[in-house]
Amino acid sequence: MTEEDLMRFAVGYQLPNDDGSFVDIVRDYREHIAEVFFPWLNFATGRASIAERNGEVDWHAQKDIEEDIVALKGLGIKLDLLINGNCFGRQSMSVHLENQVRSTLEYLNELTGGIEIVTTASPAVAHILKKHFSAVEVRASVNMRIGTVKGMQYMAKLFDSFHVQREYNRDLARIEELKAWADANGKKLIMLANSGCMNFCSGQTFHDNCVAHESEIADTVNMKDFRMHACWNYLAADEANRVSVLQNSWVRPEDIDHYERYFDVVKLATRMHQHPRLVIQAYADRKYHGNLLDLCEPGFSPAFAPYVIDNDKFPKEWFARTTSCDKECHRCDYCGNVLEAVLIKAG
Repeated sequence: MTEEDLMRFAVGYQLPNDDGSFVDIVRDYREHIAEVFFPWLNFATGRASIAERNGEVDWHAQKDIEEDIVALKGLGIKLDLLINGNCFGRQSMSVHLENQVRSTLEYLNELTGGIEIVTTASPAVAHILKKHFSAVEVRASVNMRIGTVKGMQYMAKLFDSFHVQREYNRDLARIEELKAWADANGKKLIMLANSGCMNFCSGQTFHDNCVAHESEIADTVNMKDFRMHACWNYLAADEANRVSVLQNSWVRPEDIDHYERYFDVVKLATRMHQHPRLVIQAYADRKYHGNLLDLCEPGFSPAFAPYVIDNDKFPKEWFARTTSCDKECHRCDYCGNVLEAVLIKAG
């Protein structure tokens, strides 16, 4: 990548895992990374808590996060605080929430020298940020599913940048339209490149609400014969449903440069990924030799085992074909034919 290249990545922070320190990963790929998005311990976000599982708290987590975000800031990385839970319950538009957001930002600004971005799915949180922190870029979460000019217009006074609804990643005409409006109105667009989530998932709102209330749900006696993940249930129901994974929103590393004209920053989901270095390296290198499922979050590799999707076997016309089709997948067999070509037995 040269200085003339504009596209950089926003990557999701996690505490050290088998890949080592996240700060070390970012340092190794510093020229490719513009931002790191991270949760804070007392806020619901779009993923599970970074420091608590079923009442077991990692009491060192706050100290570790603080040290890491200060180190990331020292590398010249922009910091993006996540307050993107889908629900804050009875506190959703409360003075309590306002005080919580304000005091947290004040603390983090003092700690780091300044948080540049806050990503939220809450118009109330956006209002609080605009009221108290005018210098912060307020970013609309991908979970808001904003994929139209109308959707951006409704929230234009509250948000400075918008994650494009991921279902439209392969609709270049729509992205062109969104980009034209954003440029004309001083807004920015962000794309999430490696979501494994099912397009137009009818279970997303339910799932997002469950995640926002995860700590309460974990302390409740729940049904043992119900799984909240619509995607896993769907894939388990019939092997014929596997083709839906090819019809989702992810973009292969080999195709990411097609989006450079639209996005200065592309988000990579790595917060919960078992191997964040693998994902970052693949997109930084613009190529990946392996199981495509391993790049996505969620990846669905267990649902396909003992088979994998060989990224090297995709046809040359894959990007052109899937970004120009009518997206009426139930009337088309193209992705089904591609799946037959790319699905191989592991080993």
